[in-house]
Amino acid sequence: MGLLQYLILAASITFGSPVHYAISLAGNFGEPRPNHFHGGLDIKTDREEGKPIFSIGDGYVSHVTIGVGGYGNAVYVHHPEGFTSVYCHLQRFSPQITAMVRKWQYQHHLAEGEIRFRPTDFPVVKGQLIAVSGNTGSSMGPHLHLEIHETNTWNMVDPMEFFDDKITDTMAPVAHAFMAYPQKGTGVFNQLSDNQDFPFTHQHLDQQFTAWGKVGFGLWADDYMDNSENIYGIRSTALYVDGHLVFRSDVSNVSMADNLVVNGWGDYEYFMDHYVWYMRSFLKPGIMLPVVKTDASRGIVNFDEERDYHLMYVLTDYKGNESRYSFTVRGERTAIPPAAPSRPMHTLLHNRVNNYQLPGMQLVIGHHRLIDDLEIAPKVFHLSKGLSDAYLLADRHCPLLDNSRICLRLKHPVPDSSKLYIVGKGKTDRYIGGQFKDGWVTGYTHDLGLLYELAYDDLPPYIEYVGQRTVNDSLFVWFWLSDKGSGIHHHEAYIDNQFVLFEKLDKSDVVVCKMPETPVRRKEQWRELRLIAVDNRNNKNELKTQIYY
Repeated sequence: MGLLQYLILAASITFGSPVHYAISLAGNFGEPRPNHFHGGLDIKTDREEGKPIFSIGDGYVSHVTIGVGGYGNAVYVHHPEGFTSVYCHLQRFSPQITAMVRKWQYQHHLAEGEIRFRPTDFPVVKGQLIAVSGNTGSSMGPHLHLEIHETNTWNMVDPMEFFDDKITDTMAPVAHAFMAYPQKGTGVFNQLSDNQDFPFTHQHLDQQFTAWGKVGFGLWADDYMDNSENIYGIRSTALYVDGHLVFRSDVSNVSMADNLVVNGWGDYEYFMDHYVWYMRSFLKPGIMLPVVKTDASRGIVNFDEERDYHLMYVLTDYKGNESRYSFTVRGERTAIPPAAPSRPMHTLLHNRVNNYQLPGMQLVIGHHRLIDDLEIAPKVFHLSKGLSDAYLLADRHCPLLDNSRICLRLKHPVPDSSKLYIVGKGKTDRYIGGQFKDGWVTGYTHDLGLLYELAYDDLPPYIEYVGQRTVNDSLFVWFWLSDKGSGIHHHEAYIDNQFVLFEKLDKSDVVVCKMPETPVRRKEQWRELRLIAVDNRNNKNELKTQIYY
């Protein structure tokens, strides 16, 4: 769907509110975050759980997810206008949806997963109760995360297009600082070839800057809204040089396939060190992003005349609130230091397939998965007792734009090759997984800044019976599950060989069963309870206990 067609269609659709009170936002659409654009609106729930959530339009519940992708409990509603609304971090579903979910869980002996429905299973009308708000998944506090997708393409679209009359915003975006990015070997800024940042103490800076050659710019800016202390992402940014547009972004419709590209548009390395996003006003060679338009120089400014260049940023939010920030750069002829000589054998190119090899390691990176040509400084750590050597390919933050293949060679035989996997070590260990074949384990990663090595997991998960408690005449039973190797994959439980559902308490390693909601009838006698846990390398553990029920 083209942008104009999409805007016309969105303007003709009247969606209702998902809540029964005035909408206030904790986060907006398109905010840059590590590895993804924020794909929806975070609607406040007064820091509480338990708020009713309503379908924003007519349609049908197409599926729900439990414990998938950080969404926690989520409901998906298909609308006949060609959009799908998604309601995330829910505490629980409506009774009708819960009944269908329970049926699926008992049929599949699973607590988590994706549950799809037919269009006739659960039709809804605008304003119908579908769930109750919560704090499940990767949320940092109680709220409703609402997304709207084009159903056919699954592109994320800005829900503000449909909620223009439901949100008050009279505050313009604010720019905090700009960053100058002299291009290595071809430009300098203030006579230096290093990146430099400068605060916006006023909307027009009187400070005199100088430059020569090719320089890119980036901006740290936030949006704000009435009666809120939250900060928000910028909907539209434009950079003009002497009145000519060289860069414009409009974050209104983002492909899911472009989520990782946020790391290349934004200054990911700076963010990981300072937790501040400078969004570049130019495109690196490996970046292709439809929400960004540039001039023929990809937004890079060439200061090749000894004169004043007038630069102006124009920031606009969805409501049309606008702010302008300007500064002047004097073109001043300056010697440009040559770029450091590259090492071709250790340079990965953004516009080709890279097959990079070290003894015992192979890395294959496809076309356009690098932000720019990248010179790596690989380090190999020979581990005498390790299953493989350990490999550090880059000593800094280095995200890729898509998953790429990494293969590690096994150095020592193991009893069971299916228990091998690749681990990426950083601040925390990351389970990469992988498949063993012909002495090699192959997995996929999108970060070169981790230390990679082989690991082996033949130990079953740990299970501890926590106990049981009666609350309001309802019996609850708890277990604690953990796994120090590949991580828990799934669990299942049985009472007298009849499956019963144990659900994970959010943000914990505890699973709990509310006995009256199971098909097991109370008999006031001792019953055998078995809980089975399986990790990501298919190691199983089973714990048996007795409960009185």
